[in-house]
Amino acid sequence: MHHVRRPTARAALRAAVAAACATAALLAAGPVRAVGAPVVPRLVVEIPGPEQGGDAGSGHARVPARAAQSAGSGARLSAAEQAADGEVVKLVDNGPTGDRLDVVVIGDGYTAAELGKFRTDAQAKWAEVTAVEPYATYRNLFNVWTVDAVSRESGVSGDPDRATVRDTALGSYFWCEEIERLLCIDQPKVDAYVAKAPEADLVIVLANSAKYGGAGYNEPSATLGYEGISTASADNAKSGQVAIHETGHSLGKLADEYFYPGVPDYEKYTGPETTESNTSKLSADRMARQRAKWYRWLGETSPDGGTVGAYEGGGYFVTGVHRPTDNSLMRVLGKPFNLPGVEAMIAGFYQHAKVVTPLTPTDRTLRTAHTAKVAVPRLTGGDGRRLLVRWYLDGREVKRLAGRTDVTVAELRLPDLRTHTLSVTAEDRTPSVRDPEIARTLRSTVDWNVRR
Repeated sequence: MHHVRRPTARAALRAAVAAACATAALLAAGPVRAVGAPVVPRLVVEIPGPEQGGDAGSGHARVPARAAQSAGSGARLSAAEQAADGEVVKLVDNGPTGDRLDVVVIGDGYTAAELGKFRTDAQAKWAEVTAVEPYATYRNLFNVWTVDAVSRESGVSGDPDRATVRDTALGSYFWCEEIERLLCIDQPKVDAYVAKAPEADLVIVLANSAKYGGAGYNEPSATLGYEGISTASADNAKSGQVAIHETGHSLGKLADEYFYPGVPDYEKYTGPETTESNTSKLSADRMARQRAKWYRWLGETSPDGGTVGAYEGGGYFVTGVHRPTDNSLMRVLGKPFNLPGVEAMIAGFYQHAKVVTPLTPTDRTLRTAHTAKVAVPRLTGGDGRRLLVRWYLDGREVKRLAGRTDVTVAELRLPDLRTHTLSVTAEDRTPSVRDPEIARTLRSTVDWNVRR
């Protein structure tokens, strides 16, 4: 076995935070190349925290968009392997793509004979995601698709050791940028498989490995539209927590709440007010006075423990920035999202999902014998709460129809022969959202023209 000495934890930490500090400048700088060499695009990804410990992340690194050529032999698939490659399966079906948040799961390091294992792994990882709130309550807003990516060899590069090279469909590899747990992919290859599934909103890449690792590719795709890619080891439970944390960035647009004691340049934040909803320069008192950031949640008991306040440290800085709670999932793996984080995640869900799906076509006028039907997803939270469904005729609520998902035109008792507008609205009045701007997005409406 070929052994390579790992960098010290302090050296790795310094490298990670230096990368995090320089992220904006690096993004602006663009690709770097040697004279006469082709342009090598690089992407900023989040590094997961060490396996031994609770930190959710270790800053960011700038990684190649394409895997190194040595990551696989490039041997062609057999006819049987080609036939299996690229098959799309709807693993979880909760409605039309246009009305749901569509998650696409792709496996790497699975041979044609292991595709059954891949789908089992995908189901298990999605069950892990939907055990965490607010995914648990809103699981019916999601569709989950799997795309079969057939690899020539089982497993991925860098497992079990740095010298191991596998020929895989997506070029996944540990030891990315000299960081063992950083699990990178060949993004153009991933995108080629994502494109086979309907309109992905979020992408998860599962490596056929039990080794701890992952990465967060949290820049939205300009071409395919998805919010980000989370990579995770299929057979490592802690890697699943890394993937959930990464969706806090991609869907919730949340900042990291961890920080780096004793690291130069990260002792105190002196910049302008932060843009993310879960970090702020303001103390709790100033936040309350200014009615800013998460002031609506101050003093409330949070699911990750303790009460919502303004805790020193966050966004990588030890002082000068505050976070809402001490130990949410945006700081520590295995913890829930805090109350402001849950609100941000719900807002992210509703950017992609609608809660009314017409089952009766809306492009024709309904007459007396017709029925207007809709599908409304069921919320699965422990409080038994349901979406509020209301019907309107020409903008005026018909209160006797509240809660129904089908209405006949005859029972509307239309007053004349004119064409009227029948509308149905489903609204989520969750107590987990207190910001009126977000609350206004938690509703969907469908209209029909109706007449006698």
